[in-house]
Amino acid sequence: KLEEGEPLTKAATAVWTSTAFPMLTGTLVTVASFIPVGLNDSAAGEFTFTLFVVIGISLVVSWIVAVLFAPLLGVLILPKTMKKHGEHKGIVTRVFGGLLSTCMNWPKLTILATLAIFGTSLYGMGFVQQQFFPSSDRPELIVDWTARQNYTLAQTKAEMDAFETAHLVGNEDVEQWTSYVGQGAKRFVLSFDVQPNSNNFGEMVVVAKDVEARDRLIDALAKAAAVEYPGTDVFVKKMELGPPVGRPIQYRVSGPDPQKVRTIASELSEVMGQDTRLGRIVSDWNEPARVVKVDLLQDKARQLGVSSSDIASALNNVTGGSTITQIRDSIYLIDVVGRAPKAERESIETLRNLQLPGSNGQGVPLAAIANFHYELEQPIVWRRDRMATITLKAAIQDSTQPATIDQQLKPAIAAFTEKLPDGYTVEAGGSVESSAKSQAPIVAVVPLMLLTMTTILMFQLQSFQRLFMVFIVAPLGLIGVVAALLPSGAPLGFVAILGVLALIGILIRNSVILVVQIDTLRKAGKHAWDAVQEATEHRMRPIMLTAAAASLALIPISREIFWGPMAYAMMGGIIVGTVLTLLFLPALYIVWFRIKRPSDDDRTEAQG
Repeated sequence: KLEEGEPLTKAATAVWTSTAFPMLTGTLVTVASFIPVGLNDSAAGEFTFTLFVVIGISLVVSWIVAVLFAPLLGVLILPKTMKKHGEHKGIVTRVFGGLLSTCMNWPKLTILATLAIFGTSLYGMGFVQQQFFPSSDRPELIVDWTARQNYTLAQTKAEMDAFETAHLVGNEDVEQWTSYVGQGAKRFVLSFDVQPNSNNFGEMVVVAKDVEARDRLIDALAKAAAVEYPGTDVFVKKMELGPPVGRPIQYRVSGPDPQKVRTIASELSEVMGQDTRLGRIVSDWNEPARVVKVDLLQDKARQLGVSSSDIASALNNVTGGSTITQIRDSIYLIDVVGRAPKAERESIETLRNLQLPGSNGQGVPLAAIANFHYELEQPIVWRRDRMATITLKAAIQDSTQPATIDQQLKPAIAAFTEKLPDGYTVEAGGSVESSAKSQAPIVAVVPLMLLTMTTILMFQLQSFQRLFMVFIVAPLGLIGVVAALLPSGAPLGFVAILGVLALIGILIRNSVILVVQIDTLRKAGKHAWDAVQEATEHRMRPIMLTAAAASLALIPISREIFWGPMAYAMMGGIIVGTVLTLLFLPALYIVWFRIKRPSDDDRTEAQG
């Protein structure tokens, strides 16, 4: 306005009279685009709700700053008059003016070309890898140690101690570590997955010197464990930043018969093993254990006066032990458990000779009222919906995303599932399932988001035709998203989707301001063609500067592991979306309202 010759105070207040309320509409629309994030009630929503609150408050405050504080600074800092730049256009303005004139003179061709590029980007989206949550940038490593089913706490601890001594003690990449035997580590961050207690399970939390050292440790520890402990499942993983899933590739086999489920799971693991990108395939249960079965002869037990409860109590005292007293250690009471020595507990002869009290006060050996034999059985049977369920799990050995591998395995899994007997099923789990659960609430709230955005825009535009034009630019931002993600190799994950939602609001805001500017000029007497051209040229500089500022502000986080995909998606979408707002939207406006290029007489008539 100063360049147009307006007084300083009038130029400062022009923002309030011309763009303040369109800017407020665009700001509220941007906030509304994050409604699916704020109302996401999935596990992933716990990690992103604060983002919705912070962005909502920041955007509203930024509007207040833009329309009140920034003009005040302008009055205090800027000179009272400025040189008119409109008469001597710079090279950027001249180049843009030429492109704009071309698009306005060939509006239908501009629209068709844009739609063709949009269709190409939809096809290109198929080559963008999908991701649940980004990888961790924390220095911790988690080592899940699962020994054989029949291992005791002492055996599990001995294996873990030997591994630590060989590979962690004196390692220059290791800052410190903590080990837990018989249980998992305590939850020290929200996303940590606490494991159930088990004698054959242990967990190490290894803190590396830095992220590079952590990455070196992952390969070194995993390779060493595979060679030195072939019968033990050692899973070395990074911390998970989102809802924990463990090994990312998982399939669940369910059915009524546990033995049949074991057989099907074994066959399915062969199908999964055809993908060389997958590491060792493990199951949450499948290893049987040898047990001693005690078959009671109830008729003889009754004759000798021995009850089933007496037998159970005696067997438990020998094998598991019973609490006989307690001792105090500071503020704690510790149970003292009495049981048979290890050699006797593992001997079937001990059970045979176990003396039980009879009815006449004489001892009765257990062998007199019971038969003994060895059997194999499952120590653990996990059930889902009351059906025996084995979960096959595998880690990924390269940078391929879980969704990509799941998509490529889907035909083979589907063919395998078709051959299963009735009552037996195979379902995908892991990252793919967690991603679907996290994105489903977002999809469910999208109608509310669109309704809110439409209501806000209708207050400003008061026209369904203009509403349509403002909305149609937003999905075209996908062109820039794909153009940025494909070359960078960044995946489209949950965090990147947040960036796409923000992008929708940004593009709609720019479109609203431009459309309102065109309508304002038309009401002031400008011919429709000239109003479109002048409004676009007038808004070009602030829109371009806003896009440049937003894109440059995203550069620092583009190298971050967590925020990088979102930064790339937003930068590409903002840049391309800005170009579409300034070139595609004017062409669409001309076609939609059937505006013809005016002659001098037409311009005179419009002004009159």
